Amino acid sequence: MTTKTEAEADRLWRIQDVAFFLGIPVATLYQWHHRGEGPPVLKLGRHLRYVPQSVRAWAEDQKG
Repeated sequence: MTTKTEAEADRLWRIQDVAFFLGIPVATLYQWHHRGEGPPVLKLGRHLRYVPQSVRAWAEDQKG
């Protein structure tokens, strides 16, 4: 049986979650996606979803 914390750890982030984590506007993420920039994104139908570990890794790579 999966516990709540395991399910939360496996949950994909919505664009609002990523914007909150990065401290940027949602519109910036949409612009990045349109230009092929920003953290890796999955498109599920009309919805954009992010793997939290990928977003964290991408943010670490931006520190330069």
